[in-house]
Amino acid sequence: MRDGRILIVAGESSGDLHAAGVVAELRRRAPDLTIEGIGGERMRRAGVRLHAHAGDLAVVGLVEVAGRLPAIWRAYRSMIRCLRDRRPDLVILVDFPDFNLRLARRAFRLGIPVVYFIGPQVWAWRAGRIRAIARYVRRLLVIFPFEEGFYRDRGVEASYVGHPLMDRLACAPSMDEARRRLGLEGEAPVLGLLPGSRVGELARHLPVLLRSAKQLMAERPDLRVIIAAADGLPLDLIGSYVNQEAVSVRVVQGRTYEVVAASDLILVASGTATLEAGIIGTPMVIVYRLAFLSWLFGRLLIRVPYIGMVNLVAGKRVVPELIQFQATPERIADEARRLLQSAEQRCRTRQELRQMRDRLGPSGALSRTADAILECLRSGVLEEMVAQGG
Repeated sequence: MRDGRILIVAGESSGDLHAAGVVAELRRRAPDLTIEGIGGERMRRAGVRLHAHAGDLAVVGLVEVAGRLPAIWRAYRSMIRCLRDRRPDLVILVDFPDFNLRLARRAFRLGIPVVYFIGPQVWAWRAGRIRAIARYVRRLLVIFPFEEGFYRDRGVEASYVGHPLMDRLACAPSMDEARRRLGLEGEAPVLGLLPGSRVGELARHLPVLLRSAKQLMAERPDLRVIIAAADGLPLDLIGSYVNQEAVSVRVVQGRTYEVVAASDLILVASGTATLEAGIIGTPMVIVYRLAFLSWLFGRLLIRVPYIGMVNLVAGKRVVPELIQFQATPERIADEARRLLQSAEQRCRTRQELRQMRDRLGPSGALSRTADAILECLRSGVLEEMVAQGG
């Protein structure tokens, strides 16, 4: 097989994380591959030539997306030019469905096969996307066990590859080791704050989480509070929120797993971090806030009983969720207090999180994903050679 060319698109932090792992595995097996597209710093370090940065595109909510539309449109036009002028042998799309399903349609019309890794959560909302996936995507690689049957029943060629976080977190530190690395030795409790990976999430969540922590610290002066800042978030902005709330906390960046493992409890914005914490086994309170119109629209479309992936995978309420108007400093502090004051309740939550982790299946997702991609790449190159008479 001649050297292959892949176009890969991941428009959010979690997609960048998982895609980078897949790219590293592909490069290990096929070092002569040319890989370009959209992603973040992890994908760049893995060897992807970036035409646009995921940090300029990622946003949640209808209202919030308005400010990013020019950047999103420029990135989309850049990908269309790549499809048309550079004609990759395969397109790999990673989550980011509003952007990626449009790109899948254009690739399909140009006769370029599409592999979708981490498909849209149509089982939760916007089920109408199923038709586009079935038509434009050659193979869908899903990360939750229940998704394969769901998609196959609806005419999509879906394969369950496992969750990449099971690979990444296979060697997560213990609580004692994480505390030693962070300089948090001792018996005093630790509360971790994870406000989200985007600046907009930081603005909506961090002030509320800090006020909750302030209430808890007033009752427990020995409580140690640490903020896990995602890579790329401006530390001066985080510092300004901390100063406004006049609360004594520590901020660390790029060490989320250590903070989660070191904590007796975390207050965490809904997203990939909740599943990471669940796999590590740390009790949590999930929060999320959106612009009002975005939240209202979401309520009309969401068809699942929970928003946190931990609860969705478990199939029950393992950890509390406080969404939108419920996510007040007082309500968050109440839920946190209940868990912090009861070692028995924390132990029970950890047991349920272990059961949730077991439902995610074994490690090896990155290897299985690379296998599927290389299989599609080889078949796609062969089809093109036959079509050209080669």
